[in-house]
Amino acid sequence: MKEKVEKALEKVRPMLMADGGNVELVEVTGDGVVKLKLTGACGACPMSSMTLKMGIEKILKQEVPEVKEVVAV
Repeated sequence: MKEKVEKALEKVRPMLMADGGNVELVEVTGDGVVKLKLTGACGACPMSSMTLKMGIEKILKQEVPEVKEVVAV
């Protein structure tokens, strides 16, 4: 599943990079929780939690149905 998540993140990265940020995959747990670290401008952005839940999580769930939740670490 980790490979599928990484592939899906490649679709998200250009949007984050356009704003000076990026995302790093930390872990994919056996129960479908994806742990991500927002870096660059995204790491300090006050809207990062919305980006994580409404953007990244939504796309990951569409691309990888096994994903249950996305959390920031």
